[in-house]
Amino acid sequence: MDMQVVDHQMFMGEAFKEALKAYDKGEIPVGAVVVIGGKVVARAHNQTETLNDPTAHAEMLAITSATNTFGGKYIDKATLYVTLEPCPMCAAALNWAQVKCIVFGASDSKRGFSLYTPSLLHPRCEVIAGVMEGESSELVRQFFKSIRGK
Repeated sequence: MDMQVVDHQMFMGEAFKEALKAYDKGEIPVGAVVVIGGKVVARAHNQTETLNDPTAHAEMLAITSATNTFGGKYIDKATLYVTLEPCPMCAAALNWAQVKCIVFGASDSKRGFSLYTPSLLHPRCEVIAGVMEGESSELVRQFFKSIRGK
């Protein structure tokens, strides 16, 4: 198997662990990790309910953590792994941070950045979709099923 595919699976697995933390807290289960040089430098999960902040998406929190770690606003050598396709707000923030690559699990047919043209991402940003798509989609589906059942 291609080493890069193995890496994508491994790092998306780390993002998925973050999504499970969000799920356990009653947050929409989205997790993200920022990887630079083959190392996870930031990890986060949705905390919009916990922080009473509509901008506290996993990607936003991961960007903030990564830029704080490196002391600058650009993380242009970073790959962001996130379990759900970023929304327009997160895509724009990823653009401003000049993230090199975004790897996401499940597509978001209602609120995903790919619904918008021209792209909200930085022109040099590579996008890889569908890594752990089944697991990520199922977790979100289970979450909404559980809250609708109440």
